[in-house]
Amino acid sequence: MKYVCTVCGHVYDEEAEKVPFSSLPPQWTCPRCGAEKAMFDPLEEKKERGNDGSTDESPEQGQGETKLSAGVLAAVFSNLARGCEKQYKAEEAELFAKIAAFYTSLSDDDDTDASPESLAALAQEDISSTYPAARKTAENKMDRGALRICTWGEKVTRIARSLLSQYRKGGEELLRESEVWLCTVCGFVYIGRKPPELCPVCKVPSWKFTNVEGGEM
Repeated sequence: MKYVCTVCGHVYDEEAEKVPFSSLPPQWTCPRCGAEKAMFDPLEEKKERGNDGSTDESPEQGQGETKLSAGVLAAVFSNLARGCEKQYKAEEAELFAKIAAFYTSLSDDDDTDASPESLAALAQEDISSTYPAARKTAENKMDRGALRICTWGEKVTRIARSLLSQYRKGGEELLRESEVWLCTVCGFVYIGRKPPELCPVCKVPSWKFTNVEGGEM
């Protein structure tokens, strides 16, 4: 039986490792990206997903409206600004950056629960229901671009969930004598003294990583 890391794609082969996956201790983590054991899925389940992340599942569509906090909106527009920068759309990038700054100024008064436990629960909700519903809609519309966005968005969400799990276990010790590195291509976050030689998610070289200081992404 083989199991695949849903963050970086590392495959754990029980036959090659000579140890059943179920026998690995709960604290075992992915040797490539550090994701927790719970982030691994049986490889057979991953084969059911197409190149664009499509599956044969039929999740329920999202219900009602979701109210986004000022902090979330700040992150959304900040990412849009970064995306425009990469597309050399300076005017659009500047406008999105101004909107992000506006919502950032409001986020100080935001009473949203930002505890690691709450954030982990929100990430799991996205993985379990939001992305499957969005993917189903994209499939119905035959929108391959949206399917790619769902695939990468879910992967980054799994990265965030993995980091939150590591922080809940290690606390501030997780960052002691370590640095936080962000892949500027796919958003993978790595904690260590130096960035990995290759991003375990999108495979770009280490020079594509930027050092995150003061918690500013």
